[in-house]
Amino acid sequence: MNYDVIVIGGGPSGLMASAAAAEKGARVLLLDKGNKLGRKLAISGGGRCNVTNRMPIDELITFIPGNGKFLYSGFAVFNNEDIISYFENLGIQLKEEDRGRMFPVSDKAQSVVDALINKIKSLNVTIRTNTPVETIHYDNEKVASVELQNGENIPTKAVVVAVGGKSVPHTGSTGDGYIWAEKAGHKITELYPTEVPITSNETFIKEKRLQGLSLRDINLSVLKPNGKVIKTHRWDMIFTHFGISGPAALRCSQYVVKALKKAKDHKVQMMIDLFPDKHEETVVQEITKLVKEEPKKAVKNVLKGYLPERYLLFLLDQTGISHDITYANFSKENIRKLAQAVKAFTFQVNGTLSIEKAFVTGGGVSTKEIDPKRMASKKMNGLYFCGEILDIHGYTGGYNITAAFVTGHVAGKFAAMEA
Repeated sequence: MNYDVIVIGGGPSGLMASAAAAEKGARVLLLDKGNKLGRKLAISGGGRCNVTNRMPIDELITFIPGNGKFLYSGFAVFNNEDIISYFENLGIQLKEEDRGRMFPVSDKAQSVVDALINKIKSLNVTIRTNTPVETIHYDNEKVASVELQNGENIPTKAVVVAVGGKSVPHTGSTGDGYIWAEKAGHKITELYPTEVPITSNETFIKEKRLQGLSLRDINLSVLKPNGKVIKTHRWDMIFTHFGISGPAALRCSQYVVKALKKAKDHKVQMMIDLFPDKHEETVVQEITKLVKEEPKKAVKNVLKGYLPERYLLFLLDQTGISHDITYANFSKENIRKLAQAVKAFTFQVNGTLSIEKAFVTGGGVSTKEIDPKRMASKKMNGLYFCGEILDIHGYTGGYNITAAFVTGHVAGKFAAMEA
Protein backbone atom coordinates (compact mmCIF):
# COMPACT_ATOMS: atom_id res chain seq x y z
CA MET A 1 0.00 0.00 0.00
CA ASN A 2 1.15 3.54 -0.71
CA TYR A 3 1.15 6.02 2.16
CA ASP A 4 0.90 9.79 1.89
CA VAL A 5 2.47 10.35 5.32
CA ILE A 6 4.70 8.14 7.42
CA VAL A 7 5.01 9.12 11.09
CA ILE A 8 8.04 7.67 12.88
CA GLY A 9 7.57 7.43 16.65
CA GLY A 10 4.47 6.62 18.66
CA GLY A 11 4.90 9.03 21.57
CA PRO A 12 2.69 12.06 22.31
CA SER A 13 3.80 14.09 19.28
CA GLY A 14 3.70 11.08 16.92
CA LEU A 15 0.22 10.00 18.01
CA MET A 16 -1.06 13.57 17.63
CA ALA A 17 0.65 13.94 14.23
CA SER A 18 -0.90 10.67 13.00
CA ALA A 19 -4.39 11.79 14.03
CA ALA A 20 -3.99 15.28 12.52
CA ALA A 21 -2.68 13.89 9.20
CA ALA A 22 -5.46 11.28 8.95
CA GLU A 23 -8.10 13.90 9.76
CA LYS A 24 -6.91 15.77 6.66
CA GLY A 25 -7.63 12.67 4.59
CA ALA A 26 -4.06 11.37 4.24
CA ARG A 27 -3.24 7.66 4.21
CA VAL A 28 -1.02 7.43 7.27
CA LEU A 29 1.43 4.80 8.46
CA LEU A 30 2.67 5.04 12.07
CA LEU A 31 5.92 3.21 12.81
CA ASP A 32 7.31 2.56 16.28
CA LYS A 33 10.29 0.42 17.22
CA GLY A 34 8.79 -0.54 20.59
CA ASN A 35 6.12 -3.11 21.31
CA LYS A 36 3.51 -0.55 22.35
CA LEU A 37 2.61 3.05 21.66
CA GLY A 38 2.65 5.98 24.07
CA ARG A 39 5.12 4.54 26.57
CA LYS A 40 6.54 7.90 27.66
CA LEU A 41 3.04 9.38 27.84
CA ALA A 42 1.91 6.48 30.06
CA ILE A 43 4.55 7.26 32.72
CA SER A 44 4.29 11.05 32.50
CA GLY A 45 3.07 13.09 35.46
CA GLY A 46 3.88 10.24 37.83
CA GLY A 47 1.60 7.94 35.84
CA ARG A 48 -1.24 10.49 35.85
CA CYS A 49 -0.29 12.37 32.65
CA ASN A 50 -0.12 16.14 32.94
CA VAL A 51 -1.88 16.70 29.60
CA THR A 52 -1.25 20.46 29.35
CA ASN A 53 -1.20 23.63 31.40
CA ARG A 54 -4.10 26.07 31.46
CA MET A 55 -2.42 29.44 31.59
CA PRO A 56 -2.24 32.34 29.10
CA ILE A 57 0.00 31.55 26.11
CA ASP A 58 2.51 34.33 26.88
CA GLU A 59 2.92 33.02 30.41
CA LEU A 60 3.04 29.38 29.32
CA ILE A 61 5.87 30.11 26.90
CA THR A 62 8.00 31.51 29.75
CA PHE A 63 7.89 27.98 31.23
CA ILE A 64 9.48 26.64 28.03
CA PRO A 65 12.92 28.30 28.39
CA GLY A 66 14.36 26.26 25.51
CA ASN A 67 13.15 28.16 22.41
CA GLY A 68 9.58 28.49 23.67
CA LYS A 69 8.95 31.53 21.45
CA PHE A 70 9.32 29.26 18.42
CA LEU A 71 5.91 27.82 19.40
CA TYR A 72 3.89 31.04 18.95
CA SER A 73 3.00 30.11 15.35
CA GLY A 74 2.05 26.59 16.41
CA PHE A 75 -0.18 27.92 19.18
CA ALA A 76 -1.99 30.02 16.56
CA VAL A 77 -3.05 26.71 14.94
CA PHE A 78 -3.54 24.50 18.02
CA ASN A 79 -3.13 25.82 21.59
CA ASN A 80 -3.48 24.55 25.15
CA GLU A 81 -7.24 25.24 25.23
CA ASP A 82 -7.54 23.27 21.97
CA ILE A 83 -5.68 20.37 23.62
CA ILE A 84 -8.19 20.41 26.50
CA SER A 85 -11.15 20.43 24.08
CA TYR A 86 -9.51 17.74 21.96
CA PHE A 87 -9.26 15.27 24.84
CA GLU A 88 -12.68 16.10 26.23
CA ASN A 89 -14.09 15.33 22.78
CA LEU A 90 -12.32 11.97 23.00
CA GLY A 91 -14.18 11.30 26.27
CA ILE A 92 -11.29 12.19 28.62
CA GLN A 93 -12.62 14.53 31.29
CA LEU A 94 -9.86 16.79 32.65
CA LYS A 95 -9.42 18.59 35.97
CA GLU A 96 -7.26 21.58 36.84
CA GLU A 97 -4.79 21.28 39.72
CA ASP A 98 -2.26 23.69 41.24
CA ARG A 99 -0.25 25.95 38.91
CA GLY A 100 -2.68 25.36 36.03
CA ARG A 101 -1.75 21.70 35.54
CA MET A 102 -4.42 19.65 33.72
CA PHE A 103 -4.88 15.96 34.53
CA PRO A 104 -7.44 13.34 33.52
CA VAL A 105 -10.17 13.00 36.18
CA SER A 106 -9.33 9.27 36.22
CA ASP A 107 -5.73 10.08 37.31
CA LYS A 108 -4.67 7.41 34.82
CA ALA A 109 -2.19 8.34 32.07
CA GLN A 110 -3.09 5.13 30.23
CA SER A 111 -6.60 6.48 29.62
CA VAL A 112 -5.04 9.37 27.64
CA VAL A 113 -2.85 6.94 25.66
CA ASP A 114 -5.81 4.65 24.92
CA ALA A 115 -7.95 7.59 23.77
CA LEU A 116 -5.27 8.68 21.27
CA ILE A 117 -4.73 5.13 19.99
CA ASN A 118 -8.48 4.60 19.57
CA LYS A 119 -8.65 7.93 17.71
CA ILE A 120 -5.97 7.00 15.16
CA LYS A 121 -7.49 3.52 14.70
CA SER A 122 -10.88 5.11 13.99
CA LEU A 123 -9.15 7.24 11.33
CA ASN A 124 -7.71 4.07 9.69
CA VAL A 125 -4.09 4.88 10.48
CA THR A 126 -1.96 1.79 9.83
CA ILE A 127 0.05 1.00 12.97
CA ARG A 128 3.23 -1.08 12.93
CA THR A 129 4.99 -1.65 16.26
CA ASN A 130 8.27 -3.57 16.73
CA THR A 131 9.33 -1.90 13.48
CA PRO A 132 12.64 -0.03 13.82
CA VAL A 133 13.57 2.41 11.06
CA GLU A 134 17.04 2.27 9.50
CA THR A 135 16.97 5.56 7.58
CA ILE A 136 14.98 8.03 5.51
CA HIS A 137 15.87 8.27 1.82
CA TYR A 138 15.79 11.61 0.02
CA ASP A 139 15.81 12.22 -3.73
CA ASN A 140 15.97 15.53 -5.64
CA GLU A 141 15.71 17.57 -2.40
CA LYS A 142 12.59 15.76 -1.22
CA VAL A 143 11.54 12.77 0.87
CA ALA A 144 11.42 9.54 -1.16
CA SER A 145 10.99 6.60 1.22
CA VAL A 146 11.55 5.12 4.67
CA GLU A 147 13.82 2.09 4.94
CA LEU A 148 13.21 -0.30 7.83
CA GLN A 149 15.95 -2.23 9.62
CA ASN A 150 14.64 -5.44 8.01
CA GLY A 151 15.48 -3.96 4.59
CA GLU A 152 11.91 -3.13 3.59
CA ASN A 153 11.60 0.18 1.74
CA ILE A 154 8.30 2.11 1.97
CA PRO A 155 7.75 4.96 -0.53
CA THR A 156 6.01 8.07 0.78
CA LYS A 157 5.45 11.76 0.03
CA ALA A 158 6.00 13.06 3.57
CA VAL A 159 7.69 11.90 6.76
CA VAL A 160 7.04 13.22 10.27
CA VAL A 161 9.95 12.46 12.63
CA ALA A 162 8.60 12.17 16.18
CA VAL A 163 11.15 9.88 17.84
CA GLY A 164 11.95 12.06 20.87
CA GLY A 165 15.37 12.96 22.27
CA LYS A 166 17.80 10.90 24.36
CA SER A 167 16.14 11.08 27.77
CA VAL A 168 14.16 8.17 29.31
CA PRO A 169 15.63 5.70 26.75
CA HIS A 170 13.62 2.73 28.06
CA THR A 171 10.57 4.34 26.43
CA GLY A 172 12.32 4.22 23.04
CA SER A 173 13.92 7.68 22.98
CA THR A 174 17.50 6.81 22.05
CA GLY A 175 18.39 9.64 19.69
CA ASP A 176 17.76 7.74 16.43
CA GLY A 177 16.29 10.73 14.62
CA TYR A 178 19.35 12.99 14.85
CA ILE A 179 21.20 10.96 12.19
CA TRP A 180 18.25 11.16 9.78
CA ALA A 181 18.02 14.92 10.35
CA GLU A 182 21.75 15.40 9.73
CA LYS A 183 21.44 13.33 6.54
CA ALA A 184 18.89 15.91 5.34
CA GLY A 185 21.36 18.73 6.11
CA HIS A 186 20.07 19.74 9.53
CA LYS A 187 22.22 20.99 12.40
CA ILE A 188 21.82 19.26 15.76
CA THR A 189 22.53 21.70 18.59
CA GLU A 190 24.48 20.38 21.57
CA LEU A 191 22.49 17.83 23.58
CA TYR A 192 22.39 18.08 27.37
CA PRO A 193 20.19 16.87 30.25
CA THR A 194 17.39 19.10 31.55
CA GLU A 195 14.80 18.43 34.24
CA VAL A 196 17.32 16.14 35.90
CA PRO A 197 18.54 15.60 39.50
CA ILE A 198 21.67 17.54 40.52
CA THR A 199 24.82 15.97 41.99
CA SER A 200 27.10 17.26 44.77
CA ASN A 201 30.33 16.18 46.46
CA GLU A 202 29.63 18.13 49.63
CA THR A 203 30.55 16.17 52.77
CA PHE A 204 27.01 16.37 54.17
CA ILE A 205 25.72 14.81 50.93
CA LYS A 206 28.33 12.03 50.96
CA GLU A 207 27.55 11.33 54.61
CA LYS A 208 23.80 11.24 53.71
CA ARG A 209 23.03 13.61 56.58
CA LEU A 210 19.94 15.00 54.91
CA GLN A 211 19.07 12.10 52.59
CA GLY A 212 15.30 11.81 52.14
CA LEU A 213 14.54 15.22 53.70
CA SER A 214 12.01 17.23 51.71
CA LEU A 215 11.80 21.02 51.94
CA ARG A 216 8.47 22.49 50.84
CA ASP A 217 7.82 25.73 48.95
CA ILE A 218 11.40 27.00 49.13
CA ASN A 219 13.48 29.18 46.81
CA LEU A 220 16.33 27.29 45.18
CA SER A 221 18.85 29.40 43.29
CA VAL A 222 21.81 28.84 40.98
CA LEU A 223 24.55 31.41 41.62
CA LYS A 224 27.36 33.00 39.62
CA PRO A 225 30.89 32.81 41.10
CA ASN A 226 30.36 36.37 42.42
CA GLY A 227 27.25 35.28 44.31
CA LYS A 228 24.74 36.92 41.97
CA VAL A 229 21.66 34.85 41.15
CA ILE A 230 21.46 33.22 37.71
CA LYS A 231 18.03 31.66 38.26
CA THR A 232 15.68 31.00 41.17
CA HIS A 233 12.85 28.49 41.26
CA ARG A 234 10.26 28.26 43.98
CA TRP A 235 8.87 24.80 44.66
CA ASP A 236 9.70 21.68 46.66
CA MET A 237 13.04 19.86 46.77
CA ILE A 238 14.50 16.72 48.34
CA PHE A 239 18.03 15.80 49.46
CA THR A 240 19.28 12.50 48.01
CA HIS A 241 22.30 10.25 48.49
CA PHE A 242 23.97 11.91 45.47
CA GLY A 243 22.72 15.51 45.69
CA ILE A 244 19.28 17.09 45.31
CA SER A 245 16.10 16.37 43.39
CA GLY A 246 12.42 17.36 43.39
CA PRO A 247 10.65 19.96 41.21
CA ALA A 248 12.76 23.00 42.23
CA ALA A 249 16.02 21.11 41.61
CA LEU A 250 14.83 19.71 38.26
CA ARG A 251 13.93 23.19 37.08
CA CYS A 252 17.31 24.57 38.14
CA SER A 253 19.26 21.75 36.50
CA GLN A 254 19.63 23.25 33.01
CA TYR A 255 21.09 26.43 34.57
CA VAL A 256 23.56 24.28 36.53
CA VAL A 257 24.61 22.54 33.29
CA LYS A 258 25.18 25.90 31.56
CA ALA A 259 26.99 27.45 34.55
CA LEU A 260 29.29 24.43 34.84
CA LYS A 261 30.46 25.00 31.26
CA LYS A 262 31.81 28.39 32.35
CA ALA A 263 33.10 27.28 35.78
CA LYS A 264 36.88 26.95 36.00
CA ASP A 265 36.79 24.60 38.99
CA HIS A 266 33.83 22.47 37.75
CA LYS A 267 31.72 23.61 40.68
CA VAL A 268 28.63 25.79 40.93
CA GLN A 269 27.12 27.39 44.03
CA MET A 270 23.45 26.88 44.86
CA MET A 271 21.40 28.52 47.60
CA ILE A 272 18.32 27.52 49.61
CA ASP A 273 15.95 30.09 51.05
CA LEU A 274 13.60 28.25 53.40
CA PHE A 275 11.21 31.21 53.80
CA PRO A 276 10.93 33.04 50.44
CA ASP A 277 8.21 35.38 51.74
CA LYS A 278 10.15 36.57 54.80
CA HIS A 279 13.00 39.05 55.08
CA GLU A 280 16.06 38.04 57.08
CA GLU A 281 15.15 40.63 59.72
CA THR A 282 11.72 38.99 60.17
CA VAL A 283 13.39 35.60 60.71
CA VAL A 284 15.76 37.17 63.29
CA GLN A 285 12.78 38.62 65.17
CA GLU A 286 10.77 35.38 65.03
CA ILE A 287 13.68 33.25 66.31
CA THR A 288 14.37 35.80 69.08
CA LYS A 289 10.72 35.82 70.15
CA LEU A 290 10.47 32.01 70.25
CA VAL A 291 13.61 31.45 72.33
CA LYS A 292 12.73 34.35 74.64
CA GLU A 293 9.32 32.79 75.37
CA GLU A 294 10.93 29.54 76.56
CA PRO A 295 14.29 30.71 77.98
CA LYS A 296 15.17 27.48 79.81
CA LYS A 297 14.60 25.15 76.85
CA ALA A 298 17.37 24.12 74.46
CA VAL A 299 17.19 25.98 71.14
CA LYS A 300 16.85 22.68 69.23
CA ASN A 301 13.60 21.96 71.12
CA VAL A 302 12.22 25.49 70.90
CA LEU A 303 12.74 25.82 67.13
CA LYS A 304 11.83 22.33 65.92
CA GLY A 305 8.33 23.50 65.04
CA TYR A 306 9.68 26.57 63.28
CA LEU A 307 12.08 24.67 60.97
CA PRO A 308 12.05 21.02 59.84
CA GLU A 309 13.89 19.32 62.72
CA ARG A 310 16.63 17.58 60.69
CA TYR A 311 17.32 20.77 58.77
CA LEU A 312 17.40 22.78 62.01
CA LEU A 313 20.02 20.48 63.59
CA PHE A 314 22.00 20.57 60.36
CA LEU A 315 21.98 24.40 60.21
CA LEU A 316 22.97 24.64 63.88
CA ASP A 317 25.99 22.46 63.06
CA GLN A 318 26.79 24.47 59.93
CA THR A 319 26.78 27.72 61.93
CA GLY A 320 28.69 26.24 64.88
CA ILE A 321 25.84 26.72 67.35
CA SER A 322 25.34 24.13 70.11
CA HIS A 323 22.05 22.19 69.93
CA ASP A 324 21.60 22.58 73.68
CA ILE A 325 22.21 26.31 73.93
CA THR A 326 19.47 28.24 75.78
CA TYR A 327 18.25 31.81 75.48
CA ALA A 328 20.70 33.10 78.08
CA ASN A 329 23.71 32.11 75.93
CA PHE A 330 22.12 32.54 72.51
CA SER A 331 23.82 35.77 71.38
CA LYS A 332 22.36 38.20 68.87
CA GLU A 333 25.27 37.29 66.63
CA ASN A 334 24.31 33.59 66.74
CA ILE A 335 20.65 34.38 66.08
CA ARG A 336 21.72 36.43 63.05
CA LYS A 337 23.99 33.61 61.81
CA LEU A 338 21.14 31.10 62.06
CA ALA A 339 18.70 33.47 60.30
CA GLN A 340 21.22 33.97 57.50
CA ALA A 341 21.55 30.20 57.09
CA VAL A 342 17.76 29.82 57.01
CA LYS A 343 17.50 32.48 54.29
CA ALA A 344 20.66 31.70 52.31
CA PHE A 345 22.26 28.31 52.91
CA THR A 346 24.81 27.85 50.10
CA PHE A 347 26.43 24.63 48.93
CA GLN A 348 28.41 23.43 45.93
CA VAL A 349 27.18 21.15 43.16
CA ASN A 350 29.31 19.50 40.51
CA GLY A 351 26.93 18.27 37.83
CA THR A 352 23.75 16.37 37.11
CA LEU A 353 22.77 12.81 36.42
CA SER A 354 23.19 11.70 32.78
CA ILE A 355 20.95 12.67 29.86
CA GLU A 356 19.49 9.15 29.98
CA LYS A 357 18.30 9.84 33.56
CA ALA A 358 16.85 13.24 32.61
CA PHE A 359 13.13 13.81 32.06
CA VAL A 360 13.84 16.04 29.07
CA THR A 361 16.57 16.47 26.45
CA GLY A 362 18.04 19.93 25.90
CA GLY A 363 19.23 20.63 22.36
CA GLY A 364 18.15 18.89 19.16
CA VAL A 365 17.21 19.78 15.58
CA SER A 366 17.85 23.51 15.29
CA THR A 367 14.59 25.49 15.25
CA LYS A 368 16.26 27.99 12.87
CA GLU A 369 15.97 25.34 10.16
CA ILE A 370 12.28 24.56 10.78
CA ASP A 371 9.30 26.54 9.49
CA PRO A 372 7.41 27.32 12.74
CA LYS A 373 4.06 27.65 10.95
CA ARG A 374 4.23 24.10 9.52
CA MET A 375 6.98 22.28 11.48
CA ALA A 376 8.46 21.61 8.05
CA SER A 377 12.15 21.26 7.29
CA LYS A 378 13.66 24.22 5.46
CA LYS A 379 16.30 21.83 4.12
CA MET A 380 14.21 19.00 2.65
CA ASN A 381 10.73 18.97 1.10
CA GLY A 382 8.28 16.59 2.71
CA LEU A 383 10.24 16.31 5.98
CA TYR A 384 8.63 17.38 9.26
CA PHE A 385 9.76 17.32 12.89
CA CYS A 386 7.78 17.44 16.13
CA GLY A 387 8.20 16.82 19.83
CA GLU A 388 11.41 16.43 21.76
CA ILE A 389 13.70 15.84 18.77
CA LEU A 390 13.41 19.60 18.19
CA ASP A 391 15.62 21.98 20.17
CA ILE A 392 12.70 22.92 22.44
CA HIS A 393 12.45 22.11 26.13
CA GLY A 394 10.28 23.18 29.02
CA TYR A 395 10.01 22.62 32.73
CA THR A 396 8.01 19.71 34.09
CA GLY A 397 4.37 20.59 34.72
CA GLY A 398 2.71 19.82 31.37
CA TYR A 399 4.85 22.18 29.29
CA ASN A 400 6.83 19.57 27.33
CA ILE A 401 3.72 17.53 26.57
CA THR A 402 1.99 20.72 25.44
CA ALA A 403 4.90 21.41 23.06
CA ALA A 404 4.72 17.80 21.82
CA PHE A 405 0.98 17.92 21.16
CA VAL A 406 1.13 21.34 19.48
CA THR A 407 4.11 20.55 17.22
CA GLY A 408 2.68 17.08 16.49
CA HIS A 409 -0.71 18.44 15.45
CA VAL A 410 0.84 21.13 13.24
CA ALA A 411 3.38 18.74 11.65
CA GLY A 412 0.72 16.11 10.90
CA LYS A 413 -1.74 18.60 9.48
CA PHE A 414 0.72 20.24 7.10
CA ALA A 415 2.43 16.98 6.12
CA ALA A 416 -0.97 15.72 4.98
CA MET A 417 -1.70 18.95 3.11
CA GLU A 418 1.66 18.78 1.31
CA ALA A 419 1.21 15.10 0.47
